[in-house]
Amino acid sequence: MAELHHPDAEEIELVDVLAALGHPVRLGIARALASGEERFCGEILPDVPKSSMTSHWRILRESGVIHQRRAGRKLYLTLRRGELESRFPGLLDIVLTRAAESSSK
Repeated sequence: MAELHHPDAEEIELVDVLAALGHPVRLGIARALASGEERFCGEILPDVPKSSMTSHWRILRESGVIHQRRAGRKLYLTLRRGELESRFPGLLDIVLTRAAESSSK
């Protein structure tokens, strides 16, 4: 299997993060990972087809929003909260909080 590309923290660009989080499914993934707990990719949004999710994971990973780890045939995801916070202080909290407020209306 090919190695997964994760940009170094200093390579993460604001425009890429915002573009990645601008899609409702990807924002939902980020919200599901907001606790900081590593989660198996199949449990995050189980109602969305795997073929659709693969593209969303790649976009989130390559933009620097998530980290993916392979364990056998499974992929585990974590939100790169610390790196995003040091690069763009407060951004992730604002985006995730606003998304939660919008979805509860």
